[in-house]
Amino acid sequence: MPIHEYRCSKCKAKFTVLVRSWNSTADTVCPRCGASEAERLMSTFAYHKSLKDIHEQSGEPGMETGPDFYKDPRNIGRAAEKSFKEMGMDMPAEIREEIDAARDGVLPDSLTD
Repeated sequence: MPIHEYRCSKCKAKFTVLVRSWNSTADTVCPRCGASEAERLMSTFAYHKSLKDIHEQSGEPGMETGPDFYKDPRNIGRAAEKSFKEMGMDMPAEIREEIDAARDGVLPDSLTD
């Protein structure tokens, strides 16, 4: 089922409408002001970056990465892996499990409370 985007001709609010099929008509009543005239917009689409693209854009851990480097949780795991490797130490299994779980979308218990 496609989702169409519209802009209200009266209040200029942007809204989306779920349409049952490509051939059916959409109910284009503005949810904000109730006007029935709206123009259909060209929708944007989502682009999912590969892990390689994310790493290239983030830079290497420990280098001049900028203030946003650690806002991406994936980079925290990368920095921990690099630190253990540089120190010639094996990463403890518990930390390895936490990093792998975070990469699969599971937050540590301390962050879910």
